[in-house]
Amino acid sequence: MNWFKGTLSKVRKGKKVDQSLWVSCGGCGEIVYKKEVERNLKVCPKCGYHFRIGAWERINMLLDEGSVVELDAELAPMDPLRFKDTKRYKDRLEEAQKKTGMKDAVVSVEGKIDGVPVQFVAFEFGFLGGSMGSVVGEKIARAAERSIEKRQPLIIVSCSGGARMQESMLSLMQMAKTCAVVRRVSDAKVPFISILSDPTTGGVSASFALIADVVIAEPGALIGFAGPRVIEQTIGQKLPEGFQRAEYLLEHGFVDMIVERKRMKEVLANLLRLLSGGSYVRAS
Repeated sequence: MNWFKGTLSKVRKGKKVDQSLWVSCGGCGEIVYKKEVERNLKVCPKCGYHFRIGAWERINMLLDEGSVVELDAELAPMDPLRFKDTKRYKDRLEEAQKKTGMKDAVVSVEGKIDGVPVQFVAFEFGFLGGSMGSVVGEKIARAAERSIEKRQPLIIVSCSGGARMQESMLSLMQMAKTCAVVRRVSDAKVPFISILSDPTTGGVSASFALIADVVIAEPGALIGFAGPRVIEQTIGQKLPEGFQRAEYLLEHGFVDMIVERKRMKEVLANLLRLLSGGSYVRAS
């Protein structure tokens, strides 16, 4: 990226270009005006590449204005193992909390999508790579239980690098815990919709993320358990083009549909009415 920084620092017509005004697209590599990308819901206007967005950006984008109430915000992770690698887990948590303004890697809210009440959980990749620890699993479980109790559809937007190694078995247990609780949602005949954004990997992809009534992926999202390079090194073979990308998974039946970000709310609203048997009417 040195060429990119160098290009932006050049003097053009006697003025320096402010790097905060431009962004390099991870899809086509073009330098794009940042405000144009933001106006386009963080999607490249040239190639359609979907930039990662934060949990609250996702919530504000998909849920009706004024309908959102955050729940379980008081839950915060502990350090029962007193884990330390190059840095103490406690210090990593404090840094992530300061960086994101969140206590852990998911936000759980109650709100409405086009007038339909839902329980909604969104991952924040900026918090330790959206890793799933005990708090993440507990928030998902509580959202699922409210979904059953209130007969409100459950929607989870995943953006995660997998389980959180610093919590060891306490983290791995969340895979079984979340699978069990979303199964209860299914048994109660309450809709569960899973949205997979880039990336959805590791323990998240291997648990609740791919067992919903409807599994939606954003275009180009990386979805899988281990990364492509790890798989290639393990099996000693070259993987197919686009392996583990949303389009490849759709072709092979692992996801139900790919939906562009600008259409996501419309698609969700239609699905919610379809899965709810038309029991919800649009709010006036």
